[in-house]
Amino acid sequence: MDISVIIPLFNEEESLAELEAWIRRVMESNGFSYEIILVDDGSKDGSWRVIEGLAEENPNLRGIKFNRNYGKSAALHTGFKTAAADVVITMDADLQDSPDEIPALYKMVAEEGYEIVSGWKKKRHDPLSKTVPSKFFNGVTRKISGIPLHDFNCGLKAYKRTVVKSIEVYGEMHRYIPLLAKWAGFTKIGEKVVTHRPRKYGLTKFGLERYIKGFLDLLTISFVGRFGKRPMHFFGTLGTLFFFLGFVILVYLSIAKLIYEEYGIADRPLFFFGILTVIIGTQLFVTGFLAELVTRNSPTRNVYLIDKEIGSEAVCKN
Repeated sequence: MDISVIIPLFNEEESLAELEAWIRRVMESNGFSYEIILVDDGSKDGSWRVIEGLAEENPNLRGIKFNRNYGKSAALHTGFKTAAADVVITMDADLQDSPDEIPALYKMVAEEGYEIVSGWKKKRHDPLSKTVPSKFFNGVTRKISGIPLHDFNCGLKAYKRTVVKSIEVYGEMHRYIPLLAKWAGFTKIGEKVVTHRPRKYGLTKFGLERYIKGFLDLLTISFVGRFGKRPMHFFGTLGTLFFFLGFVILVYLSIAKLIYEEYGIADRPLFFFGILTVIIGTQLFVTGFLAELVTRNSPTRNVYLIDKEIGSEAVCKN
């Protein structure tokens, strides 16, 4: 199979039929073998009814419905597990991403050797309340990650199959899939300017609180990527610095006590600071040892309760 198109959605019943028809038209005109995976993230409207109707008409369409709203990262993670094609393309369900971009994205991965291609909405049809925070967010992410992408949050992306089968997406980490892939060893990351269309139906799901959660996830990814397999290098280094500082302070106070008998060690604030730094250093060491022993991958982190599935291959084990 050439292409798996993964579309996470939440309350997008009005746009689904038009989006499916558009994708099918693009695939058939280019002769691609394909599947469309619609992941309903606990929609409260009639999105699932629409998906059921589309699946009856298009045998290449697969639907997955969550029992409740888990978030976009959960929907993408489930879609990644299910995808069977050589190239995986993700896009939003609100018709702001154009399916006409699919052939060029596919070519960049299948023929030009990219492992990830991220869309860049160079000209956006969004209010300033969304574009200004987005530019700041992308600038910070570029600086921390070292990946020169302009738009980390663009939903339109293309992946080599091995990439989506090798990474774990949870929380708000769908924004940082290129960074997750980089830490996993996939470094051929490209970018393509894509068309951004005005929202035609429904309301945006954007909220400023997403950037707060996203920033915290960025710190998590950066830490896990650097120290996930060697946490003692982080905690042990800090522990050594604190312990050494406290040790030097206590040695200095002990020598001062021997030379100047009139000074009591316990009467000086520096004594308590020295004790505190020794304790902190010891605790950091212990934390490092425990982190080395405890696996960081919880077996239930990405377990989601799926209410229904439809399609000729509703369950695909990879």
